Amino acid sequence: MTTRVALIAHDMKKDEIVTLAGEFADTLAQCSLVATGTTGGRIAAAHGLEVERKLSGPHGGDLQIGAELAEGRVDMVIFLRDPMTPQPHEPDINALVRACDVHNVPCATNIATARMILDDLRLRFAWAS
Repeated sequence: MTTRVALIAHDMKKDEIVTLAGEFADTLAQCSLVATGTTGGRIAAAHGLEVERKLSGPHGGDLQIGAELAEGRVDMVIFLRDPMTPQPHEPDINALVRACDVHNVPCATNIATARMILDDLRLRFAWAS
């Protein structure tokens, strides 16, 4: 079964998630990737990864990913949030993070935790081969 990873980033964090995806491109290439619109497009363009793109976050992309998560179709979430900028869709963001907690899905909301989760995933793939 393929690991399904959701990738989301607020505008001020998009460069960071693109860089992170590059650092872990070998690992992410072994996964099924889903992302909000712009984030997914930037990651795919920068690293040649296949990414299923949902709507942008403010237009419901966070909710689309949350629905998949609730149905058991997302294994982990990397959501680089910008805590310094108010987001018009804050309730959607909170709902997605809450869904991760309810369904016991790992959720990284900053770059340090994202690296830890992806390091663990890389090791799991190495042990499996």
